[in-house]
Amino acid sequence: MSTTAKKGKQQAAKFTAEEKAAMRARARELKAAEDGESAVRDALAEMSPKDRALGKRIHAIVTESAPELTPKTWYGMPAYANKDGKVVCFFRNAGKFKERYAMFGFNDSANLDEGSMWPIAYALTELTAADEAKIRKLVKRAVS
Repeated sequence: MSTTAKKGKQQAAKFTAEEKAAMRARARELKAAEDGESAVRDALAEMSPKDRALGKRIHAIVTESAPELTPKTWYGMPAYANKDGKVVCFFRNAGKFKERYAMFGFNDSANLDEGSMWPIAYALTELTAADEAKIRKLVKRAVS
């Protein structure tokens, strides 16, 4: 076996089972021709009850705040893309990688740049009215 092939196998072995599952989910997404809204609903249905409740609220907030974004799944997570197909924001449930909190995040296509440093992800354990207002404001700004 060549040195390059050995290195490739060693690097592939470094992915966790959860990461490999996310990569398989992404490959299915790229091949699938299903509606993005249905894909998001299916992804939410597979989550734990707590994550599902958070994900449904995030979905409602994002779709109400930025109807120009298209729901889709991205690595098995609910995500919202701009007209160019680039993911602007996403919801990652805590169970995805066995973390203690869910996360709402933004990709580099989000218009959130402020100075030389700005937050791009938020840990979520619950959503208060103030949290929801902040997310609405961020989503609107991200697509402005």
